[in-house]
Amino acid sequence: MDIILLVLHVVLSLGIITLVLLQKGAGASAGAAFGGGGGAGSVFGATGSANFLSKTTAIFAIGFFVNSLVLAYLAANREVQTDSVLDALIEQPAAVEEVVEVPVAEDVPAPEGMVVPEAGVPVGEDDASAGDVPPADVPPPAGE
Repeated sequence: MDIILLVLHVVLSLGIITLVLLQKGAGASAGAAFGGGGGAGSVFGATGSANFLSKTTAIFAIGFFVNSLVLAYLAANREVQTDSVLDALIEQPAAVEEVVEVPVAEDVPAPEGMVVPEAGVPVGEDDASAGDVPPADVPPPAGE
């Protein structure tokens, strides 16, 4: 059905283009004075061409607009799945969360010369001042 409506749409559009080109414009009387523009008037008669071509163009235009509305309605209510790249981007599967194991303090080796307190024992200012944990030898900043 879509193919038939699309072919009808093309035929109607070509018909409208042909009928509009056959009609003489507003400046045709000036061209007729110099010997041109007599083709359409002689085929349909002096007054018949404007009425016949105008009515036929109006019928084709109405058919074109109705056909456009029907095609738009069918396209909007289509049940067929489209394989669009944008649809694939929108409907991405949920990312699988990767579980990363964080190493425990016992698994990580301490830098040389640094003593690491036991796990579960809080380290506070009193512990450092009591001498339980010796301060690490930290070199002075490079600017001093």
